[in-house]
Amino acid sequence: MSPLILLAGATAALSLAGCQPSQDAAFGEKVRAYLMAHPEVIREAVQKLSEKERMAEAQQSGELIEKHRTALERDPRDFVANPDGKITVVEFFDYRCGFCKTAAPEIIALIAENPDVRFVFKEFPIFGEVSDTAARVSLTPQVKAKGLEVYKAMMADKALNEAAIDRHLAAAGLDPVKIRADAKAPSIVKQIAEVRALAMAMKIEGTPAFIVGDTFIGGADIPSLKAAIAVAKADAARKT
Repeated sequence: MSPLILLAGATAALSLAGCQPSQDAAFGEKVRAYLMAHPEVIREAVQKLSEKERMAEAQQSGELIEKHRTALERDPRDFVANPDGKITVVEFFDYRCGFCKTAAPEIIALIAENPDVRFVFKEFPIFGEVSDTAARVSLTPQVKAKGLEVYKAMMADKALNEAAIDRHLAAAGLDPVKIRADAKAPSIVKQIAEVRALAMAMKIEGTPAFIVGDTFIGGADIPSLKAAIAVAKADAARKT
């Protein structure tokens, strides 16, 4: 928030507290002089406001996560790495999202290093037709059976297009023609639509987006993701 807005707001608020109209100008000048002489007051107010907004956002995120936890963590249609893990990480992602591609190697490493953490992949295509194709083929039983193999290949492809999708499917020993046919199944189309609706309900507008326990992490913020996993593990250990 602009210091000028804070200054104007403070002046107006103090004026409304009891000053008469004839005194408003003089009182306002005194307030202005004080704030100009003590700019740290404005800085403290901005910091307090930012902290209050962050707390409100965290509380709202926590409430939304709890409301939709089953759909987020336990949809049997999703691909899940380390399905027997005790801690759950959910990622909303798009195969053509540059930040998702940047985060992907870190995600693969986290999966390998944390067998006790379930990683739930939510197909959330938001970058056009190629993204939609990649999401649909990934939800076919044949591709899900390949685990992370196709995910790694498509995420490593910086210029993913329709031809590249077929190439990656073939490299995994799959028939692209059959996979594309199976990907048109109404159940898969419905699943993607429901993930979009879930993202909207969660106020998720971009990718990647992560959820760990009651914590929401927007963007490819891997340090925050690792920290949230550590906190979740510590909380789980205390409960056992």
